[in-house]
Amino acid sequence: MAATHHQSSAALAARQRLADRLRELRLDAGLSGRDVAARTGWQPSKVSRLETGNTPPADADIRAWCVACEMDELAPDLIAAGRAAASMYREWRRLQRAGLKNLQNFYVPSYARTKEFRVYSSTVVPGMLQTPDYALAMLRSVAAFHGGVGDVEAAVQARMERSEMVRNSGSRLVVVLGESVLRHVLGGAEVMAAQLGALLSAMSAPPVSLGIIPVGTLRQDLWTLETFTLLDAERVSVELLTAAVTVTAPSEIAQYRRAFAAMAEHAVYGAPARELVAGAIQSLSQLP
Repeated sequence: MAATHHQSSAALAARQRLADRLRELRLDAGLSGRDVAARTGWQPSKVSRLETGNTPPADADIRAWCVACEMDELAPDLIAAGRAAASMYREWRRLQRAGLKNLQNFYVPSYARTKEFRVYSSTVVPGMLQTPDYALAMLRSVAAFHGGVGDVEAAVQARMERSEMVRNSGSRLVVVLGESVLRHVLGGAEVMAAQLGALLSAMSAPPVSLGIIPVGTLRQDLWTLETFTLLDAERVSVELLTAAVTVTAPSEIAQYRRAFAAMAEHAVYGAPARELVAGAIQSLSQLP
């Protein structure tokens, strides 16, 4: 399919960034490749393969490299980056083989372990709050863009089952949306009206906190960010055009937590948020 080359390229680029970082550590430490080989007990050829990206490093390799460069404290972040690059590559290969349904199911184990979801989106209603018809319209668009993946209906069913699992688990769902999400019509006026009505209902559910950032809000601390989901304090799922990236590096997770808190401060909740949703529903009557 047309987009798979770009998807694999995104994963390979993440692997290459890690390799470049290992090389930078070596240079910053004033070491040659042979020095690292001597300190780790490796063959020089292994050092070369690791820092050119030809061989993805194991966790133990990264840890040994950091020790050799006397930068032990960097090992956790680099190990997390290595795991993220590997998981990104496997995820897109799975999408190529089995389609969108498999991608929905890919997240089930991590969702089942999560006690609190914090979701930011400025583009579409998050999957856990989508109606079946809204999800169908959105996934059809995704499938068309990525070359016509053919299992859209099965993917919608898998997404609904995953959402039900999250609701039944008692997990807390904290969502911040840009008001533009309410105005971006997917599937036509009737589908969008039902989706907005579902958002109003979700606002009354005890485990759900839904905030909306009004259009025109002055934000000097942050720009509009990519869609992302914080799963507890352990990992972040970031949705990009060519890949869904899992972030596990502690320093990066801390940045996403700070970004989410800043966005949440700009959002309105309760009655003001309901007024924004009601206004979006009313505007649908003006569509041609």
